[in-house]
Amino acid sequence: MGQGEAREIAVYRARPADCGRIAEFLSRTLPGRRTITRDDVLRHLGRAGLLLAEREGEPVGLLGFQVENLVARVTDFWVVRPHERVAIAQALLAAMEETAHELQCEAALLLMPTPPSVEMAAFWEGFGYRQRPAAELPRPWRDAAGEAPLGPDGTVLVKQLRRERVLRPI
Repeated sequence: MGQGEAREIAVYRARPADCGRIAEFLSRTLPGRRTITRDDVLRHLGRAGLLLAEREGEPVGLLGFQVENLVARVTDFWVVRPHERVAIAQALLAAMEETAHELQCEAALLLMPTPPSVEMAAFWEGFGYRQRPAAELPRPWRDAAGEAPLGPDGTVLVKQLRRERVLRPI
């Protein structure tokens, strides 16, 4: 996908007023899932930031994330147009990483429900996320990764956002 195509994807931070629309989008597109209600999304919005990607006014992707101890954690990721997944992922990740930079985050971690397949790890590596042994991560990153299922070799997908770590409070 070229840069021009990525610009056609609008990404914005979801607000409580968007919860009904997000619930409808997820209920319609998630395979084999129960109906998701506005209240479900609203509760989730209280725990995580949600970024909604749209093309021509229609939702095409969603990314949920949390920030704690200078580490951003991607907790939710959903794209409905597989043929556009690179452009949609690029737009969602750029918006999340911009917010993470504003919050002085050192790293971003991908918390996946299962360890990534070789193909999925390669997809994320295209955006700068690398499999790293969780045991070798700095303690705050390792603590954040503790909630993720690790790969069979004890790895987690990580992207370092700051060259230098913050060792004293900002």
